[in-house]
Amino acid sequence: MSGPAAPAPRAAAIYMSSNPTSRFQIAVVGGGIVGKACALLLAQQGMQVALVAPRPVAGTARTGEDDWDSRIYAFSASSQALLERLRVWEALDPARVQPVRDMRIFGDESAGEDRPSPHGDLHFSAYAAAVPQLAWIIESGHVERVLDTALRFQHQVKWFDETADELARDIDGVTLTLASGARVRANCVVGADGARSWVRQQCHIATTQRRYRQLGVVANFTCELPHQETAWQWFLGAPEKLMADEEPANGEILAMLPLPGNRVSMVWSADEAHARDLLALSPEALAATVAQMASGAVGARFGALRCITPAQGFPLVLQRAEQFVMPHIALVGDAAHVVHPLAGQGMNLGLRDVVELGRVMADKESFRPEGDLRLLRRYERARATDLLSLTAATDGLHRLFSLPGTPARMVRNLGMRAVGGQGLLKRFLIGRALG
Repeated sequence: MSGPAAPAPRAAAIYMSSNPTSRFQIAVVGGGIVGKACALLLAQQGMQVALVAPRPVAGTARTGEDDWDSRIYAFSASSQALLERLRVWEALDPARVQPVRDMRIFGDESAGEDRPSPHGDLHFSAYAAAVPQLAWIIESGHVERVLDTALRFQHQVKWFDETADELARDIDGVTLTLASGARVRANCVVGADGARSWVRQQCHIATTQRRYRQLGVVANFTCELPHQETAWQWFLGAPEKLMADEEPANGEILAMLPLPGNRVSMVWSADEAHARDLLALSPEALAATVAQMASGAVGARFGALRCITPAQGFPLVLQRAEQFVMPHIALVGDAAHVVHPLAGQGMNLGLRDVVELGRVMADKESFRPEGDLRLLRRYERARATDLLSLTAATDGLHRLFSLPGTPARMVRNLGMRAVGGQGLLKRFLIGRALG
């Protein structure tokens, strides 16, 4: 007498292509680091997940001395913990992961001269804070390639290699119509598709936005001297030619972040006109400009610089969706919020969204569907404080260092020195940065 028939494998339902509509619990739209991490996390929690995003063009792994992505991120301890949980962290190439042990931030006491001041140093030390490191610097492309590999082995995720053309919500869920005509039905759609989110636009979710009238100019360099695992940042003040303009000038910020070996990555938050000038420079001229701007600060510590990646620029804005959720819809990452990169926390903020959304889904009542508005509002409420505090800190600092005049300059630099002398306050700030 034979026993009961074995149930069909769960993954089989995911890959069935005979039905015109594929059904899932969650559909993630967006193929960046945040979107891929979100799809992986929810799948590991047992959900059937659709990832809707064009696959990256296959290419060779970057291994050469000068073959480095211009776009890099500083990953906090909370982000590292998420990647470790996803079993992605151990797959990263250690030769392309750089820990940051120290951070030095300088004010603009000598703004208006031809180089930033070496005074007003605010020093954060991993050793003093009793942590192994303050952050890890990793190329965006390297993290994405490892996530892609993990997704290929995750059978709870079906990757739709195309874009979505239509989004239709009803009382029971969402139907996405893809470019090929295929349809994806989900209880909840997660918009992880960046600052110009298609999901957000389709749902008519408004945003509040403030343009900084700056571009973030990024490039990588080799340096003559060791960077000593230290991240450097200078508030430069506004270029003199902008101070005479009718519109208030924004203070510029130069950051130099350590990369593996004798390499550093530059992020220069520059006025739009100045940024276009920087982007038009030859690699040799850009390296000379950076060295000249930071001579006495960068130059003395890094020696000669050589540009090894083409400079790229991206607009800087402060943006927030007026709501992160609605029935059957949730926004994460830049689709929900964009902050100034001066603290290097934008990616970490998005990955904390992913962690919180995963927690809410894991803790939901069994009778409640994934798209239930009461459930999704738990996620929205849980993220409010973190987002508000980080936005206030980054935007507030940017505004503070954009105030013209000698009195304002003296006050903010005195404030930096005061913070630098408060060990407990610095440990608190490090704890917030670690997530």
